[in-house]
Amino acid sequence: MAWLQSDPSGNFHICFRFGGQKFKRSLRTKSQSQADRRMHRLSENIDLVEQGRLDIPTDADIPSFLLSDGKLANKVNVKRKLSLSDLFANYTAAIPQGSLEQNTLDTAQIHMDHIKRILGMRLATTGVTSSTLQDYVLQRANEKGRRGKPVSSTTIKKELGTFGSAWSWAMHAGHVSKPFPKKGLRFPKETEKPPFQTWSAIEGKISRNQLSDEEQAELWECLFLTVPQITELLSHIEESAFYPYMHPMMTFAAFTGARRSELMRSRVDDIDLRGETAIIREKKRVRGRLTTRRVPISPQLKPVLECWFAIHPGGNFTFCHPSCGQASKPIAKEQARDHFKRTLANSKWKVLHGWHIFRHSFCSNCAAAGVDQRVINAWVGHQTEEMVKRYRHLIPNQEQAAMQQVFGKPV
Repeated sequence: MAWLQSDPSGNFHICFRFGGQKFKRSLRTKSQSQADRRMHRLSENIDLVEQGRLDIPTDADIPSFLLSDGKLANKVNVKRKLSLSDLFANYTAAIPQGSLEQNTLDTAQIHMDHIKRILGMRLATTGVTSSTLQDYVLQRANEKGRRGKPVSSTTIKKELGTFGSAWSWAMHAGHVSKPFPKKGLRFPKETEKPPFQTWSAIEGKISRNQLSDEEQAELWECLFLTVPQITELLSHIEESAFYPYMHPMMTFAAFTGARRSELMRSRVDDIDLRGETAIIREKKRVRGRLTTRRVPISPQLKPVLECWFAIHPGGNFTFCHPSCGQASKPIAKEQARDHFKRTLANSKWKVLHGWHIFRHSFCSNCAAAGVDQRVINAWVGHQTEEMVKRYRHLIPNQEQAAMQQVFGKPV
């Protein structure tokens, strides 16, 4: 027995009972005559089966078999195209635990969210072309980023870099067959970041010009602190910090150039006060490998660490909470950021944006003291050429000496 039904859109469905079961299948037509013909054909095939003149295979999809006059014995499986949502979900799930920093994973997730938002999470990877990516570049470049400014080319390139990493993984896994179509993409021109500047230079620019709060904030991001200012800042931290680990942690950052994440990973056994050296645990210098670098412990840092270890609450991590329950856990990223702001609030140091001020100041002061660039790189780890360029102007007399070596001293 077979009969027809129609849905609200007008499409016909055929319903029938066979072998004690009820089946329903869309006919994908709104034509009454076509639906009637297919229903009669199905009824005839049911009769043939009942007469023994047509055999249904045991693994057959019964509606498909009867509607196709016995030509489709099995259910048709259409391979679903891989969408961007599936691509990113599978890629994220395949990243080995602990292989990437949590902040790196968080940033990658932000990148993937932007890509899905603009290109569409259901877009199939087969539909991603160089034209698709160029449209993404143009749309992102017209959006607002930090402080209401257009999203920079650097940010867009990083987002597409994450996309490319996911695509390369998918290609290696056999999910996509073509390389990531990034060749020939054009990006907006990037404004070069200004060089690092002293506190007095920034205050002078602010006083001479009518700058908005955003413009002033951008200038303060270019700040590097001189050695006397570092000493003054650390004295303020020692007096104002609520948690006892803040002063030694910030002092360690100021006199080693270590990143915040590296401070959080530091272990007690990494510090050799007798040999006056510290091992910094890295994750970014060599891709896929955990590396270390060795930094000398300065005369200003050693007594601070000695005092800290005298009251250290225990556990493996160099910097940790004083309570016993948290002694074996590192400082969380959110805690380090929040305590930094709280410690400097309501003081002249509130203009400092974050832990990176210590790293920038360390590099700048080393350069200003004439330390060889190769030595600075060995102490602070990998640096981009763009970052080195921002404090290269502080190297005293080296450029002038090089010019005199070529053309001689003035008469």
